[in-house]
Amino acid sequence: MRVLFLRIIDILLSLTILLITTPFLTISLLIVYLNDFKNPFYVSERVGKNFRIFKIFKIRTMIKNADKYKIDSTSENDFRITKVGKLIRKYKLDEFLQFFNVLIGNMSIVGPRPNVIREVNLYTEEEKFLLSKNPGITDPSSIIFSDLSQILSNYDDPDIAYNQLVRPWKSRISIFYLKKGNVISDLIIIALTFLSIFSRKLSLLFISKLLERLGASNDIVNISIRNKKLIPTIPPGGNTVVKSRDIKGK
Repeated sequence: MRVLFLRIIDILLSLTILLITTPFLTISLLIVYLNDFKNPFYVSERVGKNFRIFKIFKIRTMIKNADKYKIDSTSENDFRITKVGKLIRKYKLDEFLQFFNVLIGNMSIVGPRPNVIREVNLYTEEEKFLLSKNPGITDPSSIIFSDLSQILSNYDDPDIAYNQLVRPWKSRISIFYLKKGNVISDLIIIALTFLSIFSRKLSLLFISKLLERLGASNDIVNISIRNKKLIPTIPPGGNTVVKSRDIKGK
């Protein structure tokens, strides 16, 4: 029953959001196209539920064929981001096309963010639980680490920095929420996602309270407030801090 109810919410809310944002999305797509006269849509492969590969839709915010550089974690000063793309990213407009993925059914509104194949190949057995349900547009970890590009901005290798600083906590929080979340908490997460656009500090406070109410450990609750410097951490189910994205060296 919960699955059916959430699917109905996904469809109704996605249709509503797409209807409301269509003028902004149309203008954004037009500006991106006029910037370099290339396809304003970005379509990329992600790993979904049960390891199934699907196409995710976004507004293109980088130079054409940016994927050829094989950089998966985007820092604030990533040379591939266009000037127009920076503005679009600031207001998360590039993400709104993913509501089409929700309508198709290969994503949900609330769920762990889908990852690229190269990152999923690094998952521990414990992290593979993240692929037991549909990936989503938002979840607690998405709000907590919505400043990801800023976190990675001062590192020479943003992919390694992501795996050392963010992935361990992001995976742990998402795994916890998949096990403990419910319909009410999902609706709260959706509301807090929009709140975070206007007040990140307030949204983090509410997220920490929600996780605490769901029974999260003290370290998860504390990290969710994000008032301490992130340090290299072992991912859940792992034996060591990630130092390479080479499978043998992970």
